[in-house]
Amino acid sequence: MISLPLVAMALLPFTLAARQPDGGVVHAPIVRRSHSNRVANLPKAVEALRRKYGYQVTNVKSTNSKRASTAAIPITDEENDSSYSGVVSIGTPPQNFNLVLDTGSSDLWVATTSCTSCGSDIPEFNPSKSSTYKATSSQLEIDYGSGSAQGIVAQDSVTFGSFEMSQELLAVTNITSRLIDDGLSGIMGLGFASISALQTTPFWEALYNANDLAEPLFSFYLERYVNQANQISAAPGGVLTLGGTNSSLYNGSIEYLNLTGPSSYWLLTVSSVTVQGKTIPIDPLSGLAAIDTGTTLIGAPTPIAASIWAQVPGSTELTGDWQGLYAFPCDTNVTVYISFGGTNWAISPLDMNLGTLNDTMIGNASASSPSQMCAGGIFDIGIGSAPAWIVGDTFLKNVYSVFRASPAAVGFAQLASGLSSSTGSSDPNPVQVTGLTPLPASTTASSSGSGSSTSGRTNSGSASPIKNITLPLILLTSVAGYFTLFL
Repeated sequence: MISLPLVAMALLPFTLAARQPDGGVVHAPIVRRSHSNRVANLPKAVEALRRKYGYQVTNVKSTNSKRASTAAIPITDEENDSSYSGVVSIGTPPQNFNLVLDTGSSDLWVATTSCTSCGSDIPEFNPSKSSTYKATSSQLEIDYGSGSAQGIVAQDSVTFGSFEMSQELLAVTNITSRLIDDGLSGIMGLGFASISALQTTPFWEALYNANDLAEPLFSFYLERYVNQANQISAAPGGVLTLGGTNSSLYNGSIEYLNLTGPSSYWLLTVSSVTVQGKTIPIDPLSGLAAIDTGTTLIGAPTPIAASIWAQVPGSTELTGDWQGLYAFPCDTNVTVYISFGGTNWAISPLDMNLGTLNDTMIGNASASSPSQMCAGGIFDIGIGSAPAWIVGDTFLKNVYSVFRASPAAVGFAQLASGLSSSTGSSDPNPVQVTGLTPLPASTTASSSGSGSSTSGRTNSGSASPIKNITLPLILLTSVAGYFTLFL
């Protein structure tokens, strides 16, 4: 049980924040969680990402009587900048759950009390306690990079920020081991309906179709703690604004880049990468990139990844379980700029360094290098699949990012002074964002009943296999003061 005083203390930073002057806009914090085994889990993360993108539609009607125009969602940053989750309320009365916010997929799913493979640390949705829950006779399996989620196609009331609607979702009864755990309950996809395994309209897109958003977009500011010496269990990690932007979080104008091809993933084309001052032009045929908040790293095609790391003295490609990842001397600042046809956006050296490798991880490379070696933030994803690039949080922490439905585009802007900019360092006391919405408490339903799932159809989804910490730890760390990859 979580005591009320503890909850009140944890939410104090959010409730004390002053209102932001933007009319009708609410800005909410992102909270981050971390684990000490982030580097050791990199091989699994890389393999999961390759599988996620294939290497080797029913419209939802809004039932909300209020027409909220813009909302900002409290988010949790998982495992030192690996990925980010937000609290989604499901059912009547609402049950609250931390779900991964993933622009690389389009389905909403939540673990239920009928899940036979969910651990005790996964908060579970109890359909029997929701008066608005409606199950169908359809079963579905969604394949992810690190495993799959199986369950029953259902519909229920879903609330995200100040928006509420009846939404189709997957009520999960079985998940692959380690797909999620430690406080996470599922995934909320933020891609387009065309890639939905449920063949439904994602929550954000349904709001857009119903003209419920003040602007046809949502935007992210993602904090950085990858360079913190201490493992941070939970911390303010940024802001997701649904239906607008937060002008206090960026400088200058937003540079919008039209999507490459039809709306599916949020696709742009990488035009060049500059490493240690040397520019590497990218052929458009090799530049198609998914902009994915559910991915920690940057995955580049094999020859381009090799060219990138060839510019870094002392770098080497790892082998065995670590194949595709690159190591470089830890005392080297790796400076990278990436362009999608406009601005050359800087990636901080802090984000290019994922942490120290031991001799077992490095293998034969340790004999040829006298320096301590670190893992790099860009890896070889392979070739022969589309998109060719996956651009995740290693880049997105360095910009204010905007995902716009109409005209379909992704926009980037320079972060405001004092935030985790590409040239600055991480501040253990992040800038306070004004007008914050309190973070709801995660609801844990006691496990009851049993169920089994059979796959009526199998579709590809995308997700980030994640590790998290339970809500009590999040709250405790929030009081104290303050990366999920798909592991």
